[in-house]
Amino acid sequence: MCAIMDLYDNSIISYELSTSNNNALVFSAFKKAIKKYPNAKPIFHSDRGYQYTSKKFKQMLDKQGMIQSMSRVGKCIDNGPIENLWGIIKTEMFYINKFDSIIKLRKAIHKYIKFYNNIRLQSKLKSHSPMEYRHMA
Repeated sequence: MCAIMDLYDNSIISYELSTSNNNALVFSAFKKAIKKYPNAKPIFHSDRGYQYTSKKFKQMLDKQGMIQSMSRVGKCIDNGPIENLWGIIKTEMFYINKFDSIIKLRKAIHKYIKFYNNIRLQSKLKSHSPMEYRHMA
């Protein structure tokens, strides 16, 4: 899974699922985010995975006028929020369920992302969901 999170309200802007962690996965999630918010010019925080350090990804960022930020090796400041999301998804959805097919896992992830963005309360957001918080501003 590759997800792009808006650090303003912790909402998942876009995500992509695949059985392979590769450039196509990351590029597809990025393109979905751009389609949703074509004029956004955020700082793009990521880890140092090969997908994010590739020339092609750098070109995609440059084309959108985005700045990339990656922490030093062994430091996870830039990647911390998305790593936290992975922990939340594992704890609240994955570990407490059994999935006997990829299709069922995909459906559960789609359902969880909707829950996360629209219903799940977050203390950072003054006990509002990401979408509630966004609409308060």
